[in-house]
Amino acid sequence: MSDFQRNAWGRTAVGGAASQAVVDQGLRSYMLSVYNYMSLGLAITGFAAIGAFMLAVTQGVGGQRELTQFGHLLFASPLKWVVMLAPLGMVFFLSARLHTMSVNGAQIAFYVFAGLMGLSLSSIFLVYTGASIARVFFITAAAFGALSLYGYTTKRSLSGMGTFLMMGLFGIVIASLVNLFIGSSMIQFVVSVVGVLVFSGLTAYDTQRLKEEYYAGDDHSVMGRKAIMGALSLYLNFINLFTMLLSLFGNRE
Repeated sequence: MSDFQRNAWGRTAVGGAASQAVVDQGLRSYMLSVYNYMSLGLAITGFAAIGAFMLAVTQGVGGQRELTQFGHLLFASPLKWVVMLAPLGMVFFLSARLHTMSVNGAQIAFYVFAGLMGLSLSSIFLVYTGASIARVFFITAAAFGALSLYGYTTKRSLSGMGTFLMMGLFGIVIASLVNLFIGSSMIQFVVSVVGVLVFSGLTAYDTQRLKEEYYAGDDHSVMGRKAIMGALSLYLNFINLFTMLLSLFGNRE
């Protein structure tokens, strides 16, 4: 009888270990898809920003930069407000509709959003030197990677940070929108400092949240939409952390 119990326990232990291994493999695959979507979104944003800037600016007499007709339309006409605010509207649209879309539709919407964000960010090439943009981008990538790794591996629950971070996020959005019309350098500095702290915390928090939301029983469509929504969260954290650091440490033209 004792031999039967030991064998039964052994089979249960082996079965449990195998089941856990399957879950771990599924989780790694899920998180990899999240990071792949995010990375592709960042690549689209980068190419869109650089492409728009190249079309918007030309070399004038004496080597000075001059805006092309497209540049005037993008940076010096009322259309610039549409370009600046379109990504924010797209975020609200994706947040409300993503769970009802097909996986292919959600992918397309995410990539369109990334392209719009690139158009919105193209103006940074008019303000900051290319070298400082590249430097801050790699600093952001290193910081983001470390923070996301911490969120994925830590055993400490970060759920308590969520309410505080979301309050900080809403404060940053409101202050940034107000400062579009005021143009205060002091408000911009405070927003940037607070933004670095908030989006650093959100990077770790969202990574842990995505890990905990993984469910092996989800079907392909649900898993795909969750991965895209997760990629959107991490993408926004990266972009905002990048722009806040650039505001603090970028060298202006």
